[in-house]
Amino acid sequence: MEEATSNSGAEALEMSVDAEKQHNVSTNDGRRSPDSVSGVSVVSSRTATTKKKSEVVSKPTKPTVSSSLRVSNSVPVTRRNSTGGVPEKSNGVNKVLTKRTNTASVRQSLPELRRSSLPSVSAKPGSRASIPDTRKSVPTSPAGLNLTKSTGSGSSKPDITKKSLAKAKPDTSVSISSKRGPSSSVDSSGSTTSTSRVRSALTTSRKTASKVYSPAGSPSVSSGLRTRALSTSLDQSSNFSGRKKTATPESRDLRLVILPQVEVKASDDVRLDLRGHRIRSLNSNGLNLSPNLEFVYLRDNLLSTLEGVEILKRVKVLDLSFNDFKGPGFEPLENCKVLQQLYLAGNQITSLASLPQLPNLEFLSVAQNKLKSLAMASQPRLQVLAASKNKITTLKGFPYLPVLEHLRVEENPILKMPHLEAASIILVGPTLKKFNDKDLSREEIAIAKRYPSQAALCIRDGWEFCKAELAAESMFRFLVERWKDKLPSGYLVKEASIDQPSEESPCQCHFGLVQESTLATVTGPELTLIYQWLVADRSLSNFVPIPDATKEVYWPKRAEIGKILKVTCTPVHGETEYPPIFALSLPVSRGKGIPKVVSLEVQGELVEGKIVKGQAEVAWCGGTPGKCVASWLRRKWNSSPVVIAGAEDEEYQLSLDDVGSSLVFMYTPFTEEGARGEPQYKYTDFVRAAPPSVSNLRIIGDPVEGCVLKGVGDYFGGKEGPSKFEWLRENMETGDLSLVSAGTSVYTLTQEDVGRRVTFVYIPTNFEGQEGEHVSSASSVIKQAPPKVTNVKIVGDLKENSKVTATGNVTGGTEGSSRVQWFKSSCSTLEGEKFLEALSTSRVAKAFRIPLGAVDYYIVAKYTPMTPGGECGEPVFVITERAVETLPPSLNFLSITGDNIEGGVLTASYGYIGGHEGKSMYKWYHHEAESGPGTLIPVASGVLQYTITKEDIGKFISFQCIPIRYDGFKGEPRSCMGQERIRPGSPRVVSLRIVGAAVEGTMLSAEKEYWGGEEGASVFRWFRTSSDGSPYEIKGATTSSYQVCVDDIGRFVSVSCEPVRSDWARGPIVLSELIGPIISGPPTCQSLEFLGSMIEGQRLSFVASYTGGIKGNCQHEWFRVKDNDVKEKLSCDEFLDLSLEDVGKSIELVYTPVREDGIEGNPRSIVSDEIAPANPMGLELIIPDCCEKQEVVPHKTYFGGHEGVGEYIWYRTSDKLHGSALLEISFASEDVVVCCKELKYTPSLEDVGSYLVLYWIPTRSDGRHGQPVVSISNSPVAPADPVISNVHVKQISSDAYSGEGEYSGGYEGASLFSWYRETNDGTINLIDGANSKAYEVTESDYNCRLLFGYTPVRSDSAVGELKLSEPTDVILPEVPKVDMLALTGKAVEGDVLTAVEVITKTGIQQLVWSKYKRGIKYQWFRSLESGEEESFEALSSKRSCSYKVQFEDIGRCLKCECVVHDVFGRSSEPAYAETASVSPGFPRIEKLEIEGRGFHTNLYAVRGNYFGGKEGKCKIQWLIVETFALNSFSFQTSIMGETGRMYEANVDDVGYRLVVVYTPIRDDGTEGHPVSASTEPVAVEPDIHKEVKQKLDVGSVKFEVLCDKDPYLKKVLGEGNLERRILEVNRKRIKVVKPGSKTSFPTTEVRGSFAPPFHVETFRNDQRRLRIVVDSESEVDVVVHSRHLRDVIVLVIRGLAQKFNSTSLNSLLKIDA
Repeated sequence: MEEATSNSGAEALEMSVDAEKQHNVSTNDGRRSPDSVSGVSVVSSRTATTKKKSEVVSKPTKPTVSSSLRVSNSVPVTRRNSTGGVPEKSNGVNKVLTKRTNTASVRQSLPELRRSSLPSVSAKPGSRASIPDTRKSVPTSPAGLNLTKSTGSGSSKPDITKKSLAKAKPDTSVSISSKRGPSSSVDSSGSTTSTSRVRSALTTSRKTASKVYSPAGSPSVSSGLRTRALSTSLDQSSNFSGRKKTATPESRDLRLVILPQVEVKASDDVRLDLRGHRIRSLNSNGLNLSPNLEFVYLRDNLLSTLEGVEILKRVKVLDLSFNDFKGPGFEPLENCKVLQQLYLAGNQITSLASLPQLPNLEFLSVAQNKLKSLAMASQPRLQVLAASKNKITTLKGFPYLPVLEHLRVEENPILKMPHLEAASIILVGPTLKKFNDKDLSREEIAIAKRYPSQAALCIRDGWEFCKAELAAESMFRFLVERWKDKLPSGYLVKEASIDQPSEESPCQCHFGLVQESTLATVTGPELTLIYQWLVADRSLSNFVPIPDATKEVYWPKRAEIGKILKVTCTPVHGETEYPPIFALSLPVSRGKGIPKVVSLEVQGELVEGKIVKGQAEVAWCGGTPGKCVASWLRRKWNSSPVVIAGAEDEEYQLSLDDVGSSLVFMYTPFTEEGARGEPQYKYTDFVRAAPPSVSNLRIIGDPVEGCVLKGVGDYFGGKEGPSKFEWLRENMETGDLSLVSAGTSVYTLTQEDVGRRVTFVYIPTNFEGQEGEHVSSASSVIKQAPPKVTNVKIVGDLKENSKVTATGNVTGGTEGSSRVQWFKSSCSTLEGEKFLEALSTSRVAKAFRIPLGAVDYYIVAKYTPMTPGGECGEPVFVITERAVETLPPSLNFLSITGDNIEGGVLTASYGYIGGHEGKSMYKWYHHEAESGPGTLIPVASGVLQYTITKEDIGKFISFQCIPIRYDGFKGEPRSCMGQERIRPGSPRVVSLRIVGAAVEGTMLSAEKEYWGGEEGASVFRWFRTSSDGSPYEIKGATTSSYQVCVDDIGRFVSVSCEPVRSDWARGPIVLSELIGPIISGPPTCQSLEFLGSMIEGQRLSFVASYTGGIKGNCQHEWFRVKDNDVKEKLSCDEFLDLSLEDVGKSIELVYTPVREDGIEGNPRSIVSDEIAPANPMGLELIIPDCCEKQEVVPHKTYFGGHEGVGEYIWYRTSDKLHGSALLEISFASEDVVVCCKELKYTPSLEDVGSYLVLYWIPTRSDGRHGQPVVSISNSPVAPADPVISNVHVKQISSDAYSGEGEYSGGYEGASLFSWYRETNDGTINLIDGANSKAYEVTESDYNCRLLFGYTPVRSDSAVGELKLSEPTDVILPEVPKVDMLALTGKAVEGDVLTAVEVITKTGIQQLVWSKYKRGIKYQWFRSLESGEEESFEALSSKRSCSYKVQFEDIGRCLKCECVVHDVFGRSSEPAYAETASVSPGFPRIEKLEIEGRGFHTNLYAVRGNYFGGKEGKCKIQWLIVETFALNSFSFQTSIMGETGRMYEANVDDVGYRLVVVYTPIRDDGTEGHPVSASTEPVAVEPDIHKEVKQKLDVGSVKFEVLCDKDPYLKKVLGEGNLERRILEVNRKRIKVVKPGSKTSFPTTEVRGSFAPPFHVETFRNDQRRLRIVVDSESEVDVVVHSRHLRDVIVLVIRGLAQKFNSTSLNSLLKIDA
């Protein structure tokens, strides 16, 4: 493959150096050097994937090397970097080819040594001696082996080339002009590297993958020597493969930058390399530009114009770096349509405006020029733009680069612009991956997203980039200013915006053009706006007009999701069309899938009978249109809409029900996914009625006399009103029609109509009275009817004994004596006359009374119509619909007989009808009034007779009967009321007797039994027998009871009773039997009463009544009854004087009767009411001598119950009052002052020298007042001794105190003050000079206590006693205070938060913090997860001012508490500082290391500490690295499929370091910076090493292996198709021998030397298999029995091959020195 230009490698080198600094990982998979023989250059980058990949198949090629070496005696020219830098100094050592060099690349690049576009110089015969030196001077190194150290700007140090150690003739020396870039240079004067080292490097190289990246190097090898032997040997060296394939691009390190791919051809006619030839024009003679050239390298010349380059129509790589171009003048490049890489670095270009659009350009370098902007044509495929080291100051005119991935503008003045990276992201779009060789900043990406869509357009037009918050307004002003001169005169743009577009949703643009205020009154043509919608991707590079999108509203389509909409608004004023203005939208968002109804219309005439149709415009918003739901509703005037049943289509025919109503069309959109949109409604006007009309008019009925005809027609035209109907009869003679009936649609044919026609006329009329056209219909000729009866019915109540009648309509002439016969039937249907049973045989009348025998049968009437002439018609039978029912049970009469008097018997009788009687119910009631409600008499229920009782007297008696049929059916109840009220019987006493003991003093009662109505006041008389036994009446004993007295002792007593009814009717007198004789009773007090008033101070006595024989000396005692019922005996006198102690209590008198013979009876007591108090009064009031501050307690005497809270008023008067003046002191003059209103009074200072007067109103406890009492003191109030009290110290501030005390004792004079200091040992010292109430603290007072001394002095100089206050608290300075606690650091995991105290700037606090602060204590808290209110838990071990945020803190808040302590042991109030919710830290890995023993058979594991939130699925990639000691260059390759934490080494890893790249990823997808770790070079396992060393020392060894029977069949190796082989290996060659057998000799299947491309491959998925590749034509796969044996074979073969390839190159090629 052809080499690419060195410029690409230079640009890539700048990126790789920075990446190497950050990650210490260098990735160079088969990179091609511009001046070497390697074929591919790949630069490290963070780009994960590549836009383009090329497939290069590794196939062997024949040796066709035709090298053309340029002979020169000059020193090699120092080459410049394409970005303007000077290469570094060379270390003088030729680079060794990397082990990962691609086979195809090497194979195709080595022949370039003999190609040249200039005529070659023929070599002299003696030049063969210099060929070995020439061979040694050609290095085989990949790009990047000689890495330069970047200074950050792409510049490099000068490269000083060492002189050759070998001497050669001037005309035969080889000069290879090289540039310092991403590749190593070739020293033109020779090299110190031995041929064996080159051969060893070639031998140890490995095959690479067939998929390689585009070239980036640019070779510069020229010579005048052509050597066939050299070309052959080099071609053999190029045809080798590495030991394992390179990983695919997908599995490579994510930081690989993929340069644009260039397809190259390895032929001389497509390549031109004239670097450093001082060419001034492309039209120079001998330049030989041809259209076939694809790779042209013209850097380091003197070109100043591009004239002549237009011939390069097929050029792909064009290097014009470091010439004298100034530009413009790039138009000739327009013919280079396939150009992919263009290098213009290091010129004097000032503008790229003339650079045409190159459709395939992918790489452009314009570094180290004089560009002030990057304005150029759009480059649709440009991926890398390098513009460092220019004078760029603006982004105006920045081109559209839709696929740009890398942008470099280092060392330009524009870097001073804030957020330049964000502006670049806006201009380029989402394809940008790197800016200035760094990954895009997350912050800048976020800033870029905050700018409006039109930001890119405005920046290109020159808008000054500003903050995102001000961008929208600033850009609008910018655009308005640009549009100002393009608008119609007098108009300004006030608005230009587009709503947020959403998929398939209406999006409206808003353009507002208004006239300026000064021209507002100008009249002219109307301004018209023309709209056009356009769409483009987010790069805004190519807006495409949307067909038919020319309205204010546009519906974005699904294909436009994520794109930007643009609306151009073209003002048209009159006939003049002005330039358009525009507005951009945000990206079209995906629809929510919920459809919306945008517009709804109802079309059609709103007239009854017409069809209306609803049409809806729906925005589907991303959903698939489905079956929508349409429905019609009817809305009457001033009412809610009602759904019309069945109207569920978009079309609806108006009906009569719709007239006068408005319709509502409701449309609900649905998508096929089931999403339902909001229903929308459309109201119509009110539906009008159609003109009235009638159709389908006809006459229904038989045209026979007596029949009824009916005119029927279909009315239409609103609600029908009073339509008119007419019946016309035809005149048989004239044919005229005469009116016979009007107003009805029904007509009954009469005799007059027979033989004529009748006509029905229908005049339709609507509800408003409007008439339509009349319609008529005529009948056929009316016929005569025979006698016929129709509509026969049985009329009447179908019940027992009811009368029914048969009726019918007889037609066919006049009806005569029609016959009706009556039958009964057990069936409800007529089955024939033979099944009927006649009820009447002789009667044929139409009326009939139902007999009892017809009950439960159906009645049948046979109706035979007859004319007066005797003509009979057909009989008609009619049957009743239901059977005859029996009558309900009822009573036909009800009566009560008997005498209505107490004790009489009443009898009820009744007559029953209604079937057979069952068990009827009887009830008797009595009533207070004849018409009033009755009360049931329970004892008389169920019987027909009732005996009147006493309770019935004066009441009415009624009887109720409820008839009940035998089947339990109840009839209506019926009652009968008695004729009169119940009368009482004659009064009489049935029995009479005396109840009670015949003892003096007892109560006797007369007990009787009365009968005869309500008893009245019966008369009783008591009788006592005399000594002769005759009774005589006891006076006064006329009640039913009598108390036996002393006169009855020894006598008998009886009683008589004359019964008297309540109406004063009297009965006979009845006398009881005698009771006696009466004996004496015990002494008893019959009554006991108090005499006197129950008032305090009164005297009580009593009156007692005695019985029980002759009275003796009776006893009586007085008691006071207290509240708790405790009795206190007072006296045994005849009377009792009430005192204050008795007030509120009761007095009890206990009286014990005593008979003359000394026998005592039962004592009797009486208790009085509570004793009332007397009226309150004051008896005495005296005021003692008064002195200031001494309480005055007056002496008073009160009477009148319990004293309450009296009213007291103290007055102060200067004069002593007497008499009435004293009594009326409350009305005295102003010199009398009220002092107090309490009983006791303490004179104050104002009272000294004055008299005190007490005004007392005695008050009882119940609030009653007595007469007031007044008293005055004998002498004025005397002053008290001077005394001070309540002496104390009050703290005014932290350093100021005040002494205070309360003085008393006359008027205060010049009292004395003093301050004392009390030390810790209790010593009290007077403070000199402190003689006032106020005192300021000094430092001497700290840690002491203060006392205040107060000596009272009266105004008359009387001195009191010194009083000291209590000691104050220990005087201490202010407690240290923290005004605010602040936290430094971020609330992010892993960050350190530090608490910082903010101190008050007052002098005291400054002194306290500097002199008395002892220390500060901190405590950190963490918020809890649960609970509505945020609470915190203390972190016990976190007590310092700093706190490192932990993983456990994520999602919680942290709080720090700070408390300051001073030397006095005090603490300040806690100060707090709280963070927001802790965020997870940026993911990172610390202490990453690889564990393993270091041998090729061991298992390695990666281990590290993860920080940054919850760990997600981190990325792990294992690599192998080979380090070259000469230049510290590392070549590394990703191991395919090895992305786990464990890795099992194998024999291919021997000598390499294992590297693991660990990319930490948080669980939310946030990716951290990758971290790598490496091992020491992997060593061979000791046992295998020993065995291999032994075999290498021997130099020849044989192994028994298994090989495929048929090596040419492409199939998988297996045990079933393997045969035994002998693998023979020695120091020069290797062969695979098939052992001989009885029938054959041993044969050699594979044979060859160790010369490249010989190599051995292993298979990671099969540890017993290996492949031996001799060359492209000979290779063999073998299988051994164990991994151990495979490793031994591989290491032995590789060891012998290395020794073989390390021999002298001259000897190997058999060239004489």
